[in-house]
Amino acid sequence: MDFSAKLTLPYLLPNQAQKHVTMNESLRRLDAIVQLSVISADLSSPPDDPSDGDRYLVAEAGTGDWAGMDGQIASFQDGAWAFYPPQAGWVAWDEETSELIAFDGSGWIAAAGSAAAGDPETLGINAAADDVNRLAVRSAATLFSHEGAGHQLKINKASETDTASVLFQSNWSGRAEIGLTGSDDFLLKTSPDGETFAPTLLARPSDGHVGIGTWSPTATLHVAGAVRLGRATAGELPDAALIGLGALIFLIQEDASISLVYSDGQHWRSIRSGEIQSS
Repeated sequence: MDFSAKLTLPYLLPNQAQKHVTMNESLRRLDAIVQLSVISADLSSPPDDPSDGDRYLVAEAGTGDWAGMDGQIASFQDGAWAFYPPQAGWVAWDEETSELIAFDGSGWIAAAGSAAAGDPETLGINAAADDVNRLAVRSAATLFSHEGAGHQLKINKASETDTASVLFQSNWSGRAEIGLTGSDDFLLKTSPDGETFAPTLLARPSDGHVGIGTWSPTATLHVAGAVRLGRATAGELPDAALIGLGALIFLIQEDASISLVYSDGQHWRSIRSGEIQSS
């Protein structure tokens, strides 16, 4: 073998005359392709007045002295153009765009870590991304943290009838969804099978109505179904002044009977008689 396998550097042979010629050819080739930086990767024809050592990547449809050299490294050396075919994995710095590019075996592409490669169409982190789930992460947890102050996670939709939500799944089947689903109402809905969802909590921005168990609340608080209040003995009642005017609770009397009482802001009173039950 007279040449190296990868860079095609000529070897010195036994009893070879003018060994310096072979050595200089190897150095010349190394000077062109090691620590590769090219002035441009977008030219199809040679520049008018190149300087010795200038390097380019020949763009498609090379013309003039660059004809037939598409994708190769063109180096101006000793007053003439020399060409070096790249191999898969070679990396070059494009001085014109300030981008790192790599040869993938058929063409030059943006290299990982360069600005041009910083906007991928899909990204999978320990997972396979696809056209729908363009960002896919598989891990025990995912952290979004502040950078000195607060932090917002924004989910934006195009129009009112679209969806901007977070879906919670069990074995890839939906069990709960929260967000704006098909309207601008804020909704928490649940499902036993991932197919049929029932409203758990709905807050409507147009009038501030909140519904529990209903899609259409007609009052500030609309509960579709029974409401269960807490209960306490007289000694367990919270301070009426702290809990505030209008609170309700069931009071267990000493004889084990139960009555409904409300807070007037200072005392608990019987709804039936209005008598003070506890201060």
